[in-house]
Amino acid sequence: MIKQNIFIGFLTGISANIGGVFLYILLFSEMGIDETLDKAIAQGYIGKLIALGAILNFLPFFVFIRKKQNYHARGVLLASILAAISIFISKIV
Repeated sequence: MIKQNIFIGFLTGISANIGGVFLYILLFSEMGIDETLDKAIAQGYIGKLIALGAILNFLPFFVFIRKKQNYHARGVLLASILAAISIFISKIV
């Protein structure tokens, strides 16, 4: 049961991160989603987009903490750590 709760939190964190990236692109980019992502990869600022999307992870994290669903919140934290690792890798490569 604990692993399932962590996995649900992890999926919530990943989907919040992806949703945050798409929301940022839709609100602040003049190009479409595909064009913006292609340009971000080509010009090397995909890590910044991932970091801006990860800001949205605060919402489910604090909701899970407030509801005393600590294992769900732990999964969101793992998703945030995965985002940080992917940003680190994008900076190296």
